Amino acid sequence: MQRPGCTRHANGDKPVSSTEPTDDAPLYAAREPVFPKRISGKFRSLKWILMALMLGIYYVLPLIRYNRGPALPDQAVLLDLANRRFFFFGLEIWPHEFYFVAGLLIMAGLGLFLFTSALGRVWCGYACPQTVWTDLYILVERWVEGDRNNRIRLHRQPWNAEKIRKRLTKWGLWLLIGLATGGAWVFYFTDAPTLVRDLFAGTASPVAYTTIAVATATTFAFGGFAREQMCIYACPWPRIQAAMMDEDTITIAYREWRGEPRGKLHKGQVAEGQGDCIDCMACFNVCPMGIDIRNGQQLECITCGLCIDACNEIMDKIGKPRGLVGYMALKDEANERAGNKVTNIWKHVLRPRTLLYFTLWGGIGVALVVALVMRSPLDFNVTPNRDPLYVLQPDGTIRNIYTMRIRNKHGETVEYRISATTDDYEETQALKLTLEGQASDTVTVPADQLYNQRLYLDAGPGSKLAAANRTDIKIWVEQVGEDEPVQDSANTVFNGKGK
Repeated sequence: MQRPGCTRHANGDKPVSSTEPTDDAPLYAAREPVFPKRISGKFRSLKWILMALMLGIYYVLPLIRYNRGPALPDQAVLLDLANRRFFFFGLEIWPHEFYFVAGLLIMAGLGLFLFTSALGRVWCGYACPQTVWTDLYILVERWVEGDRNNRIRLHRQPWNAEKIRKRLTKWGLWLLIGLATGGAWVFYFTDAPTLVRDLFAGTASPVAYTTIAVATATTFAFGGFAREQMCIYACPWPRIQAAMMDEDTITIAYREWRGEPRGKLHKGQVAEGQGDCIDCMACFNVCPMGIDIRNGQQLECITCGLCIDACNEIMDKIGKPRGLVGYMALKDEANERAGNKVTNIWKHVLRPRTLLYFTLWGGIGVALVVALVMRSPLDFNVTPNRDPLYVLQPDGTIRNIYTMRIRNKHGETVEYRISATTDDYEETQALKLTLEGQASDTVTVPADQLYNQRLYLDAGPGSKLAAANRTDIKIWVEQVGEDEPVQDSANTVFNGKGK
């Protein structure tokens, strides 16, 4: 499907635009496949480097080991949904600490706003998973079927032995990539080596097989067949990006004042009164979105820079200066037309909008780091029993019952001592603490576990605590046997008889 009024040809002819669709034109047109031509240049090289880096991280990261001790998993990056924990090397995130994940997601969104306002759809062109896997699938397609002209010829020819062989080979390789992608995704949620053995032994969970199948199918379909259609129709970002961009945003553009009037240039010919554009269609032929950058800014453009590489290559061949197609800001257009010096690129990048995004992004990052450094290796809370508020013992003692929870974030078993205090030292001394089922005032909490314990506090019949209605108290937990013990406290109340 493509936008009405524009015809895109697989054979490399120019897109033909009409001012308005005819009465008998269909509302939806069949998709014409795009066959990007191979190109070399600095932007293409940058895309190769980033693709190798991101794919390498995605496929290898779940296989990296990290020793956290005998009680914890040794997978460096693990989303342990069964135990509701997230491990990232030495960092462990619990469910109640989800604000760390929320903060990272907010930073990712602000980062996207920042890069888009500064450099347009640079994320889409270089780092979006759809772009990265599509690049990989096109690489396989080019390796099996040849470059653009060969792929167009194969697309047009009737089904025969050659076409069946090449298509099955290409689809088979695509399927293997999709299978590796789906498998790597599942590895992030369980121990990877164990899951590999279970998958091949047929003993893995049905959820694992289903997830791999779905991820494989979507990768195969999106990267192999949908391609640019996902960016144009399925992704909402092209519609949102306009709010992030202004006349200072640096994006890819065709300098029509330099290129027009365009015209063909044959070898040995000197063109009089003609612009630098020789209408070679190189920029169109390398575009993975199948658009012509010379038609101006378009929703489909992902600013990947391949058209810049293609045009610069042609300019070098015909002895013209580079930059007919290149990155520029709309604000510089008037100066460039007049041949004046353009604004320094950093003045476009460092402007109030981008500085605001960066400040918000950096502020959230600093806050997360501070929260991470200051967080305690244990979590402790106490909940008083509300029914009844207190229990009157036969000797007149007032007893309050509490539920205590200790989460030990250490990688080893820890013994903790429990105590209670009030603002009145004498009343603190008279307060008796008992742990249900324990012979002492200490509890042993296994490594990386949440421990629940019932706690009793007794105040004698002649104490102020027993006579008062409510008294603020504090329950303490302290690590035993350490020179610098970790301790924490929880504020609660002691309920007495009152007046």
